[in-house]
Amino acid sequence: MSAVKVTSSDVARLAGVSQSAVSRVFTPGASASKKTTEKVRMAAEQLGYRPNSLARAMVSGRSRIIGLVVAYLENHFYPEALEKLSNALQARGYHVLMFMAPNTTASIDEVIEEILDYQVDGIIAASVAMSSDLSQRCRAAGVPMVLFNRSQDDPDMSAVTSDNFSGGRKVADFILQAGHRKIGYIAGWEGASTQRDREAGFRQRLAEDGLELHARGVGNFKMETAAEATRQMFKEDPPEAVFVANDHMAFATMDVLRSELGLSVPDDVSVVGYDDVPIASWPAYSLTTVRQPANRMVASTVEILLDEIEGKPQGPRHVQIDGPLIIRGSTRPLEGPKT
Repeated sequence: MSAVKVTSSDVARLAGVSQSAVSRVFTPGASASKKTTEKVRMAAEQLGYRPNSLARAMVSGRSRIIGLVVAYLENHFYPEALEKLSNALQARGYHVLMFMAPNTTASIDEVIEEILDYQVDGIIAASVAMSSDLSQRCRAAGVPMVLFNRSQDDPDMSAVTSDNFSGGRKVADFILQAGHRKIGYIAGWEGASTQRDREAGFRQRLAEDGLELHARGVGNFKMETAAEATRQMFKEDPPEAVFVANDHMAFATMDVLRSELGLSVPDDVSVVGYDDVPIASWPAYSLTTVRQPANRMVASTVEILLDEIEGKPQGPRHVQIDGPLIIRGSTRPLEGPKT
């Protein structure tokens, strides 16, 4: 025997309300009295009714689905940030459909094209870069997009990041105040705006004291690549301090310094990261790092995107949120050079 499908009309009859009242109860953002809501939900539970979200989307023209594309999840900053994004959107009656994409423009463009096929109301692109052609395609389709933790040289594309340039300057200023003069830097993926801006701010502050980088490596935001960059950097004439472009790589750098090279952190070398993921505070690392203000970044991203979706556009917005330097045990105290 096939099960008889329960409809909203069945719920309305049992609850003693109109079908439109049932629709309002199950439509996010719609208005229904507490008494009506209780009667409708009780009837729906008794009958085993589930609203048809796809049918509702066809009628309203809104899916209430946000497409989220992310390049990688190895960095612990992203699982936490994506959970916050999902929770914030659900609180506003939206749901997230997540897609993974390799960190190349061509592959990400293909993924965004696929997301558009799902009739999403908006797109959040986290830690990815896209072609200007694709951003124009999204605008033409009426699907707003916001970049999260990545910016782009496109004045029409909204983006929310921490103030990476200022963060890089803070790290350099702290390292200089600690008395270090031989300073290294391990870069992330060089196609990322976050990497570019962190290094630019870092170098600018060093230059103000007449210094250039003593050593530079590239870790591509990957632990194994950062580990190898650390090995190469410390083969000859090693630096006294290293700024690593994110915590994910900084953990690999610290592991190599201590476990493979037998160096003490911070007695032999100071290490600074960027993000302040939960592991950074663990005693095993106690990593000095710049904290990305994830809560404020998420709030700004959701606000910008939903303003566009819900007909309150303010034009493209480029938000940079300042984050503090969190000082822990991986760096020399501010007491000047060792004697």
